[in-house]
Amino acid sequence: MVSEPLSRAIGERYLTYALSTIMHRALPDARDGLKPVHRRILFAMRELRLSSTGGFRKSAKISGDVMGNYHPHGDAAIYDAMARLAQDFNVRYPLVDGQGNFGNIDGDNPAASRYTEARLTAAAEALMEGLAENAVDFRPNYDGTLEEPVVMPAAFPNLLANGSSGIAVGMATNIPPHNLHELIDACHLLLKSPQASDEELVALVPGPDFPTGGVIVEPRETILDAYRTGRGAFRLRAKWEVEDLGRGTWQIVVTQIPYQVQKSKLIERLAELIQTKKIPALADVRDESAEDVRIVLEPRARTVDPEMLMGMLFRSSDLEIRFPLNMNVLIDGKVPKVCSLKEILRAFLDHRRDVLQRRSQHRLDKIDARLEILEGFLIAYLNLDRVIDIIRYDDDPKRALMAETWGTPHKRATSEKDYVPPPALPADTEGELSEAQAEAILNMRLRSLRRLEEFELKREHDELLKERADLADLLERPNRQWKRIAEELAAIQTQFGKGTALGARRSTFAEAGVVEDVPVEAMIEREPITVICSKMGWIRAMKGHQPLDAEVKFKDGDEGRHILHAETTDRIVIAGSNGRFYTLLGANLPGGRGMGEPVRLMVDLPNEAEIAALFVWRGGEKLILASSAGDGFLVASDEVLAQTRAGKVVMNLSGDARLLVCKPAQGDHVAVVGENRKVLVFPLADLPEMARGKGVRLQKYKDGSLSDLTTFSLAQGLSWKDPAGRTRTETELGEWLGARASAGRMAPRGFPRENRFT
Repeated sequence: MVSEPLSRAIGERYLTYALSTIMHRALPDARDGLKPVHRRILFAMRELRLSSTGGFRKSAKISGDVMGNYHPHGDAAIYDAMARLAQDFNVRYPLVDGQGNFGNIDGDNPAASRYTEARLTAAAEALMEGLAENAVDFRPNYDGTLEEPVVMPAAFPNLLANGSSGIAVGMATNIPPHNLHELIDACHLLLKSPQASDEELVALVPGPDFPTGGVIVEPRETILDAYRTGRGAFRLRAKWEVEDLGRGTWQIVVTQIPYQVQKSKLIERLAELIQTKKIPALADVRDESAEDVRIVLEPRARTVDPEMLMGMLFRSSDLEIRFPLNMNVLIDGKVPKVCSLKEILRAFLDHRRDVLQRRSQHRLDKIDARLEILEGFLIAYLNLDRVIDIIRYDDDPKRALMAETWGTPHKRATSEKDYVPPPALPADTEGELSEAQAEAILNMRLRSLRRLEEFELKREHDELLKERADLADLLERPNRQWKRIAEELAAIQTQFGKGTALGARRSTFAEAGVVEDVPVEAMIEREPITVICSKMGWIRAMKGHQPLDAEVKFKDGDEGRHILHAETTDRIVIAGSNGRFYTLLGANLPGGRGMGEPVRLMVDLPNEAEIAALFVWRGGEKLILASSAGDGFLVASDEVLAQTRAGKVVMNLSGDARLLVCKPAQGDHVAVVGENRKVLVFPLADLPEMARGKGVRLQKYKDGSLSDLTTFSLAQGLSWKDPAGRTRTETELGEWLGARASAGRMAPRGFPRENRFT
């Protein structure tokens, strides 16, 4: 039993776990761009001989073989990884050719592995080309019964072509897909000019090329900096166009959506924006997609500017995303490092050179072995009779062939008595024929003894000598190696380049328009409305300016409270008795056909709070606020606009106090009346202007509270309506003039019993 400090024990074990996660799960290899699970899937499919031109096999069989032979981590995880390699909306150059339901861009999951089938693609075969030629190292699998490749030969820069993402311990990676044709152009540049600058590389690789297309609106300077440092982000927008429907009507059609955005969730978000009326200019959204993406957006009016509407949608939905770039990869499969574009391409090219050297050496060894056999065959043809005698009469023909001196002429034996055996072969010595040559001669078929076959052997011998000389020269000259690599990349470029349907660039580039300061009112058709709010808080907007005294129906037990003229572009401000102010847009109010909708469904107005005031917001105005406790102040109208459902606190209240009055401040004096029917008039200038607060004392009370407040011009007098409904004006107000916060005097004769000025 060994004891050690807990901190050291935990540290060592956590470090082991972290390194395992980094090396064998989360980060891709810079050489082939694959993680271990993907590498094992492809290798297992190769072992099953699932070539791109062959038949399909059940996915359950594939995932079972991968799990049993190379990756003992559960078939569900393996099948998910394999399915992603087959999804052309996730992988730019799919490595698995799937047959059946492998999921879709809506976010639906693939069918169960027992229902789908798969095989390799030509791109996957290009990644594994050379595995049988000692191109890479192999290592034992998890139980030591088989071997698996440490890395794939990788005929193209798969890391950048298909991208990768993963989260390890303390680090992560996120690499977008790129266009293979452009990447190979950049490789050619590095082969010609190893010291090429980042600017020259980015000129050839201008940015990612996402499988789902889209429009990249990131500035070129930002893209260059991201590729230089290995960290950054790309703004990606949906591709859209305006479709003319005739007679001045139109609709917007989205044909490409950002990478890794689920179409179904995007539609749900757009529908939510319509339902909550956050984008009032958007009337409807429809998904008319079939094989291609087609999302139809209908504007509320033909006068809406399409650019402005899309600008608001880009800001409020996943029609625009920001795709992060973090090129954190394993260098030589061992060291995690955040690399630049140039460093990743350099690592790939160095790997290709190593693969070329190993394949060439492997072929050279094969040629040497074959030349040895051919030389033995040629010796046998030159001494055919003697070879036949040895094979026919000698007890140990293999030893005899190796011991024979083949330059000495021999008489043909006519019988076993005439046969002269070769001398004994001394120990630890080799004859003119090696053991391999002797074995090959003994295994030669009789039909190979034709004269024509001898000519074929000489021709093959000469060709192999030429090939061997060429390979030896290739291994000795680095310049020829880089030239050969360039030729191989050119062949890949022809197979998967821009001239093919798979290789054509899908993502385009554009400059981003300024959409941050688009006013909501600019996107709404301006129309007159009449806003009606009942005592119980049901609000509606009738078209046109209806008479303010027109008869309007309400629910049983309810009655009218607020009615005013406005326009669809106006902001309607609601002052709650709790001191909070709420803002609604005229275009978002429910129609006037029914009884409307409760205000509390649109804003977070508590049930115990009432609507103290409802008015059309006008910029530059001054509002006067007063609480039931007799406190008040002035506030600029700009300070009462709320941006959220929760509203904005403007007046601080304590105890049972509530906001009682909110109205525009007009004139030069203030008149207040309390429940005790005392009236006080004082200058408006005595009130402070605040953005938020409790305010100052307006009138002094022994008992009771404030009843009403109004502002007026002292020269024109104070007006109110008498019990008979006639307007009465009092110009001699000296008796009620006083200092703010004083008690005041009893109301003039004829003042309304309900203590209200209006």
